Amino acid sequence: MAITLPPIETQVQIAQIFDVLDDRITLLRETNTTLEAIAQALFKSWFVDFDPVHAKMQGRIPEGMDEATAALFPASFEDSELGPVPKGWSVCELNALAELNPESWSAKCHPKRVLYVDLANTKAGQIDEYIEFSFENAPSRARRVLRCGDVIVGTVRPGNRSFARIASDVTGLTGSTGFAVLRARDVIDQALVFIAATNDAAIDRLSHLADGGAYPAIRPEVVGSTPLIVAPSEIRTSFGDIANPLFASIGANQARMRQLASLRDTILPRLISGQLRLDAAVESLL
Repeated sequence: MAITLPPIETQVQIAQIFDVLDDRITLLRETNTTLEAIAQALFKSWFVDFDPVHAKMQGRIPEGMDEATAALFPASFEDSELGPVPKGWSVCELNALAELNPESWSAKCHPKRVLYVDLANTKAGQIDEYIEFSFENAPSRARRVLRCGDVIVGTVRPGNRSFARIASDVTGLTGSTGFAVLRARDVIDQALVFIAATNDAAIDRLSHLADGGAYPAIRPEVVGSTPLIVAPSEIRTSFGDIANPLFASIGANQARMRQLASLRDTILPRLISGQLRLDAAVESLL
């Protein structure tokens, strides 16, 4: 089938527009990688390696920490079923900080339309697409109610890393029942719950516990039972004050990436067909 293309000069200009869009998406993705790395590193330092406690035991001021925050950490360890933990901290499960599958739509209580999030379009913290359905025509698995700050973790083939943090309140936002949904009991713990549920060690644990042969899966309760060393609320608040804004920025950047990708996919056929002028396309980028 013959395809009518615009003049070569116009094709070059169209390619330049798409280079701009791709560059913006790449920059946002790189920014998000940096922001999450900062939050992950802080989590590991405070709640896995216990760097501030080790520093105080050695008579040093914890690196990169103000005096008030350093004062919140103990200067010794005590034994627990998970090994030595900072004195006064507790060993529990993720359920202690988060509700599991707190809300579901039912035949009697549901919105007219849903924005559906499935495992297939969720990968390593990024939701690529929300698919809109009327509730009656939505997949039967579209039942998990999602709110801002919720963490979704895929329970089917968990090693595929189908997890994400919900970054905004959208009417009708709905997840598959293939997700375990975790909702922090306290807003300040949202970032902590996300990292605790989705760090490499947590996902490796879920992968090893999955069974079912060709369809390996875990029950949502297995996600909720993720072992956790819990610091006192003052330390978790200090962590949340740093990490929660980082993940809010990540969510805003992800939304912008989806907008840019949609714009790219929408204007290409219109530019090629001549339905959209180049100057109008350029204006849409400004």
